[in-house]
Amino acid sequence: MSDRNYLVLLGAPGAGKGTQAQLLQEKLGLPQVSTGEIFRYNLKNQTELGKLAQSYYDKGELVPDEVTIRMVEARLEQEDAAQGAILDGFPRNLVQAQALDEMTAGHGGVDVVPMIQLDDDVVTMRITGRRLCRSCDRVYHIMFNPPRGEKCDSCGGELYQRNDDKPETVQNRLYVYYKQTSPLIGYYFAKGLLVEVDGAGSIQEIQEQLLGRLAARNIEAAGRSVRV
Repeated sequence: MSDRNYLVLLGAPGAGKGTQAQLLQEKLGLPQVSTGEIFRYNLKNQTELGKLAQSYYDKGELVPDEVTIRMVEARLEQEDAAQGAILDGFPRNLVQAQALDEMTAGHGGVDVVPMIQLDDDVVTMRITGRRLCRSCDRVYHIMFNPPRGEKCDSCGGELYQRNDDKPETVQNRLYVYYKQTSPLIGYYFAKGLLVEVDGAGSIQEIQEQLLGRLAARNIEAAGRSVRV
């Protein structure tokens, strides 16, 4: 019996996972757990895990799965995740997926894995138009979800384009995504957890699809069933 709700969002870079996770966070009362945010927090605050990750960065090496897993596990133990979480950017491979199963096993495991589907040319357009807030990590898009002004609507922070959102890096990011995610798709499909969502519509249309998929799985929002 599940006493917490754990959602894993899959989708290519630029498919809108971050935006949809933010909206689901408000709707479900569950925190968005983003690996990017977790890494920035640990590095900025020089936690033990942050220092460990920095030691790999300094050597030009990838941070091992073990370190990433420990960061996510520590995040899921925080008070705001007492009813579950929306995972965005984790897991990225089968090792991490199996670790997540172990983390959540005592609370019923992962409930559902929505995968946002989008054509590569649309993904490219979305990635290159994305902007992030340097202070609170809120995600905007210059065409589809622009800020009201030149600063972040939420906190007034500076908006910027990540280096890996620039056109010259997009094709490599898509290659890495497909290489890493294909095994995850099979893994969650075999468990009966994978549900597909058409990512070509508006932000609201995609959100309504997501909420419909969650309602079908009896995912609860703040102690009540989700309603679209």
